[in-house]
Amino acid sequence: MPRLTMIQGHPDPSGNRLCHALADAYAEGAAAGGHEVIRIEVARLDFPILRTREEFETGQLPESLTDAQRAIVSAEHLLMIFPLWHGTMPALLKAFIEQVMRPGIALEYRKYGFPKGLLTGRSARLVVTMGMPALIYRWYFRAHGVRGLERSVLRFAGMKPVRETLLGMVDAATTAKRGKWLDRMRDNGRRLI
Repeated sequence: MPRLTMIQGHPDPSGNRLCHALADAYAEGAAAGGHEVIRIEVARLDFPILRTREEFETGQLPESLTDAQRAIVSAEHLLMIFPLWHGTMPALLKAFIEQVMRPGIALEYRKYGFPKGLLTGRSARLVVTMGMPALIYRWYFRAHGVRGLERSVLRFAGMKPVRETLLGMVDAATTAKRGKWLDRMRDNGRRLI
């Protein structure tokens, strides 16, 4: 049974955002497809931000993140959902990733050359909501914030394929449009893509 680890990265812990509904739909589809689902709600976790290289390299992982880190390492497929804020992920999600993707977990650092990715054999999907048209974000801004996460973190750690779903103009979306997005998430979850 493939294991899905979902990281819902909207920083609002109230749970009533589109990102939460998308995560719910993906989880429903995954469960219907017979996949084991572990869900991480970043907004409900309490952890400090890293401030030094030493903390990142040799500091102790906060106890509040040990289960999340284990879930990421044991996943066969990783889903990360977040809203686009200032062209990239919210700061809370970035701080979470820096904490859980420490040396020895995502990468094996070597004295010479590039680090070795330790999360090979896993696939991932990024689902990003935004107020602007997704086409403008892709074309004009080159989706720089999403590309950074995809290439510099997930692919660098060995995950592939890494797929993305960019949902634009979310505030203006009709109920029918949102329904199509949710249906698409259920289908992706069922197929674990």
